[in-house]
Amino acid sequence: MQAYTIRFGGGADQTILHPAVLVAMLLAMALFFVLPRRYVVIPFLVTIFLVPQGQQLYVGGVHLFVNRLLVLGAFIRGMISKEPRQRSVYAGGWTSIDTATVCYMVIVAAATTMQYMTVPAFVNQVGYVWDYVLGYLALRTLVRDERDAVLAIQCCAALTVIFAITMTIEQKEMMNVFGLLGGILAKPEVREGKIRSQGAFQHALTAGTFAATAIPLFFLMWKKRVTRWLAAIGIVCATVMVVDTQTSTSLMTEAAGIFAVFLWSLRKKMKTVRITLVVGLIALAMVMKAPVWFVIAHVDLTGSSSSYQRAELIDQFINHFSNWWLMGTTAASTWGWDMWDAQNMYVSIGEAGGLAALVFYILVISRSFSRLGNARKRAQSKQQEWLLWFLGAALFAHVVAFFGVNYFDQARICWFLLISMICATTAPLLNRSRTMPAQVVVHVNLPAEAQEAGTTARSTSALPSGRSRFLPRRR
Repeated sequence: MQAYTIRFGGGADQTILHPAVLVAMLLAMALFFVLPRRYVVIPFLVTIFLVPQGQQLYVGGVHLFVNRLLVLGAFIRGMISKEPRQRSVYAGGWTSIDTATVCYMVIVAAATTMQYMTVPAFVNQVGYVWDYVLGYLALRTLVRDERDAVLAIQCCAALTVIFAITMTIEQKEMMNVFGLLGGILAKPEVREGKIRSQGAFQHALTAGTFAATAIPLFFLMWKKRVTRWLAAIGIVCATVMVVDTQTSTSLMTEAAGIFAVFLWSLRKKMKTVRITLVVGLIALAMVMKAPVWFVIAHVDLTGSSSSYQRAELIDQFINHFSNWWLMGTTAASTWGWDMWDAQNMYVSIGEAGGLAALVFYILVISRSFSRLGNARKRAQSKQQEWLLWFLGAALFAHVVAFFGVNYFDQARICWFLLISMICATTAPLLNRSRTMPAQVVVHVNLPAEAQEAGTTARSTSALPSGRSRFLPRRR
């Protein structure tokens, strides 16, 4: 039996570390510093996702999770691997997305510490900053260009194969293979007679969300003949994962991602699409008796979902705005039945860090969409457009998932990975547009003889030798 404390944050009061996990951690750490920087993302993602989060060293009241140590190792490796001709270890330099991300994380940590004003709470939030800030920055240093992003996507596709097999075993045998390692339940949850497989994740919701949000990215590999087989395997295995979780959130997330992928033909009319969406929500609000967010209460695709709780959570969050806006709240559980279970990323961020943290979190999303849109307009090939569009589809899938799940385990890594890929793949296009000098067209008045010969007034033959008709503007 695993013993658990009742101290702040809970958790085990003893070391839980399987020998196989210890070997895997040491091997991954060695590979971090042996492999070229480009390939470090592979052992990092493999160990982060396959090792249950409960695997840890317990030292003096501090939980040194295996995933936490892996994050630190990857962060150090990324920071010391500045490549030639790169001004920064972060692709495209430090962006507004990075600022918003770090700000919401730091605000959450500071607000939570002030709410409790205890040493254990401070230690707990140091761990939060370690997991979130260093985890995000580690991936920003490891994913620096399109090739890095594609390699990470291929790695995720391979992981879905492992999870699809093990989660199907959960359905058939009522046994979680990863539970044999410790740090996670050995038997999956059963709700309303439905087995909810979770793999190495802490909950079926996060397992399904990982798979569902990865599917739009796998479509990118389908565009390349060489990796088409891997894309097909990834899409099938990710869908198997989603079905095995038996969660409506995962199914809706997958549907949202695929829907966004097939909006490709409307990519130049997205303003119209957004206006239509807003008008539709307003019309829905006018005809509904309850607030529009109670649409969520009617979504139950498995017959075992807590749809009404999700809608009620949003409702109570809005109704108790005065309680949490300043620096979050610790009294959410008193708002109503099951309100302690904040399975909504927006609500979770607001309850933990207040309005400021929530605003920065929404800024991360909005700036990411904006960056993708601006870069797509500057894309020089269909392949670049496809990459940016599929990243946007995955981002949309996450936005939908946030209404039904809180990324409290390794699922946060797939979110950090997506943001890192967005920053890395858009940087060359956006930076090029900033550095290119402005150009003007020089119109040359030609003699009448040349005009009679059919030469236009913009003919380059009339320009002095060695000069182009596109000349840089004088500054």
